[in-house]
Amino acid sequence: MKVRISEFGWKAGFRLCRKRPDLWKITSKRGQSGAKTKFLGSVLPNGSDLWKHNLLACLLTVLAVNLVSCGEKEEKKISPLGITEEEYAETAYDLDQIQEAGELIAVTLSGPDTYYEYKGKGFGLQFELAEHFAVSIGAKLRMEAVRDTAELFQRLKKGEADLIALEIPENHMTDMELQFSGVRSCLSDSTAAAKTGWVVRKDAPFLAEALDGWYKPETRSFLQKREQLRLSPGGSVKRRVRAPFQNRAKGIISPYDTHFIRHSQAIGWDWRLMAAQCYQESGFDPEAVSWAGARGLMQIMPETAVHLGLPADQMHQPEKNISAAARYLRELERKFSDIPGRAERINFILAAYNGGTGHVRDAMALARKHGKNPHLWNDVAPFILRLSQPQYYNDPVVRYGYLRGEETYGYVTSIRERWQRYRAAVHGGTTGAAPAPSRKNSRGGFKSKVLSAEELEAALKEIITETGATSGKDMGKVMGVASKKLAGLAEGRAISAKVKELLG
Repeated sequence: MKVRISEFGWKAGFRLCRKRPDLWKITSKRGQSGAKTKFLGSVLPNGSDLWKHNLLACLLTVLAVNLVSCGEKEEKKISPLGITEEEYAETAYDLDQIQEAGELIAVTLSGPDTYYEYKGKGFGLQFELAEHFAVSIGAKLRMEAVRDTAELFQRLKKGEADLIALEIPENHMTDMELQFSGVRSCLSDSTAAAKTGWVVRKDAPFLAEALDGWYKPETRSFLQKREQLRLSPGGSVKRRVRAPFQNRAKGIISPYDTHFIRHSQAIGWDWRLMAAQCYQESGFDPEAVSWAGARGLMQIMPETAVHLGLPADQMHQPEKNISAAARYLRELERKFSDIPGRAERINFILAAYNGGTGHVRDAMALARKHGKNPHLWNDVAPFILRLSQPQYYNDPVVRYGYLRGEETYGYVTSIRERWQRYRAAVHGGTTGAAPAPSRKNSRGGFKSKVLSAEELEAALKEIITETGATSGKDMGKVMGVASKKLAGLAEGRAISAKVKELLG
């Protein structure tokens, strides 16, 4: 007879101990005379050494599901509870079992807006919400960050988690075994899913009911404001995850603005775009390390670092990391040189930075096959999302297979939205120059700085690039953006004349 400890065996022992907390938890009943504990048909005396018996019992449970005869064909594995491995994976915890065990297991993704650790404590909006709910049902929260959305659903369906504490777009979740419950929100972006929410199993109806009864929009709003306060410049969390702005009034986005300015100039990018991407990647944490091994401010993978000539011992140095990321962005721009217009090309570059060039090209091929323009992001983005569906990633035109498309799509969308906020608050795109100090006027207000001819030309070139304008027929589109963006900074006639000159 051979003893083999399999992954299933360990899980079975763990799940049994969780299902029967009386086997391993030391309670006040332990000291009562005559009390007894049942385990697998045996009766153990309940005394001062009960914990030893219970520990031994749990270990025996693990071993019991792993006894395999030497040289014989392995039969279907049966747990001590009479459940097959396949069935065991489908066992769910409902509210009463969670309360009995005293532990709520939630899974999410790591990030500044979801879940992170600071000084050994959990933070993040999704963590705060999950902890708040756990307290409401009399349980302690165990939050676990996983690699991707695919693992979120996998863990939940296997019964290894009780809920997904991440606001999943409703139009991205089609699994009939799962349902939305609890935290809900609406996105302002009309191109994204209108509604998002937490996810639980359908065979946990009482947990779902408790979540729906507990959640109120004002709960999310309150905790969100508290989290924002923590991340503010004067807040309590300063090291691991920094605020989206270090100092909005002074036009400072992060401690690394000078690096973004220097290295973005080398590749012709808006430094505020690199800053927005950096916040999405690491929350401005130079020590950040992802589950996959990506490191530093711009989350560069070790193999990519080797390719870019970035030594392993320099991956957490801010300027070195940003410099390497800039070189990589320049490479990606060359790879997507067939995309006309810098503004449009940026979407593809960002998507490739997150999901890989091959997957983006697959989405472009699908767009072409379905009669869409493969060089327009709005036509390609839906196929980025569909690359997580078998009927699409198994299509003959697809070479690189499955992609967690919702993450790549969300990555691009989030960066562009944050970039817009940075551009509205901080002047100086490609040059990175902060606005000059303004002077008070006679009414106690401030006069806006008037752009020089060189500054006006640089600003208009940036707008032309952003709008994708290529000729005089696009003048109206450019003027519409420029008149709003440069209001008070230049006269309308000067703007019009310069736009006409630049567009030929």
